[in-house]
Amino acid sequence: MKVINLHQQENELIRLAVENNRQAQQKIYSQFSPKMLSVCRQYIKDIHQAEDIMITAFMKVFTNLKNFQFKGSFEGWIRQIMVNECISFIRVHKKLKYIEDDFVIGRDEESFDSIESQFSVADIQFLIDSLPDGYKVVFNLYAIEGYKHQEIASMLGISEGTSKSQLSHARKVLKGQINKLKKYSNGTE
Repeated sequence: MKVINLHQQENELIRLAVENNRQAQQKIYSQFSPKMLSVCRQYIKDIHQAEDIMITAFMKVFTNLKNFQFKGSFEGWIRQIMVNECISFIRVHKKLKYIEDDFVIGRDEESFDSIESQFSVADIQFLIDSLPDGYKVVFNLYAIEGYKHQEIASMLGISEGTSKSQLSHARKVLKGQINKLKKYSNGTE
């Protein structure tokens, strides 16, 4: 019964926010802004720019709230708006450069699943931030957001091969950086 009540409360909150109820909008913002700032921060290195983008995206959330169809997760719907706003910002303010080649992901590439247990979130974010913008956007969309290469290609206006290549290059760079970080933390470098 608790889950049903929470779902009904969220639906009522959305309904009130659609009617421009400022308290409902504030509640939605307060509930989701910490997570959404984190989403924006994954794409945008500067925390102040990430916050500005999040606020702009929340304006779009409230403007388009009437279009939310109560299918799927409300948080997921908001997240999608955040990601799209980040990509738009990157496109406008930074010209993304993609390397087009036939680089294929090797079978011997190490899994990145165990990284989180070895390093802090700040370390991981630092490594991702150090990637070139094209690598970083594709890496985030694929590894963090869970998009397929076809979807990424469509979102960014690139080929599927370029998306795969960018991901592969990002993984290769991250693997090198992780190895350096491991050596440094072990005192061997």
